[in-house]
Amino acid sequence: MNLQQYFPVLLFIVVAVLIGGALIAAGRFLSPNDPDSEKLSAYECGFESFDDSRMKFDVRYYLVAILFIMFDLEIAFLFPWAIANGALGMVGFWAVAIFLTVLTVGFIYEWRRGALDWE
Repeated sequence: MNLQQYFPVLLFIVVAVLIGGALIAAGRFLSPNDPDSEKLSAYECGFESFDDSRMKFDVRYYLVAILFIMFDLEIAFLFPWAIANGALGMVGFWAVAIFLTVLTVGFIYEWRRGALDWE
């Protein structure tokens, strides 16, 4: 087995780790570090940070995250269709029309149930 053919891969890994480490170190040492009360306050999570990982919090955070992922993935399925739209013809058009109808019905259902309302 000739190990010399793997040298470029090893070199690539070493260079990538060195560049990554250098950029992380540069960011650590060159960036300003002056946290104030505004920076340390609750941001997007909506509650103060805590020490106990077993603390209960509102299930709406999970619901919003799941809804975001669901709709984001459904929209991501439209990109391949948009690329191959001309080659698919009417069958592809109606398949995506049904897909978008199901997506719209699901969105209206979530909206009516109040899943998108934040109190």
